[in-house]
Amino acid sequence: MDIVLKESASKEEIVAVLKTCKAEDAICCQSEALFLKAKAMLIQEKLKNITIQLLDSDGYAIKQVTSKPADKSKTQDHLNARQIKVIKALEKVLQHCKKEGVQLVGYSDELVALPAHIPMEDISSAGALDINCHGVYKGADAVISSEDR
Repeated sequence: MDIVLKESASKEEIVAVLKTCKAEDAICCQSEALFLKAKAMLIQEKLKNITIQLLDSDGYAIKQVTSKPADKSKTQDHLNARQIKVIKALEKVLQHCKKEGVQLVGYSDELVALPAHIPMEDISSAGALDINCHGVYKGADAVISSEDR
């Protein structure tokens, strides 16, 4: 069922309509401003399976947004699209490291940055800089020792 919002609808009225909608319903807006207001309320209320449409003067939907349940694929054994974007960004950062002459070396369970010209036998250089990996990086020693437990 299509539910047409009044142009003068308050935030409270929009939220009330959002909360009464079923998955097969569509909330229809006749102005961009009302569409954006309803969309903001939908996001704020974190409701699922609600559709909001922006209608043109002939009553055709020209924009639509539907809220969806949280992505369950986050618990699967593969990376989702957002995680892949983050990895691509990391790869770009690593390209910049190479371009600027920075090498990254795994020290046991830590990651360390060194100037690229330092030979591998001198990686314990005083010029080494510990990288704050925020717990994301785990060196092979840390992974192997945790598997042995």
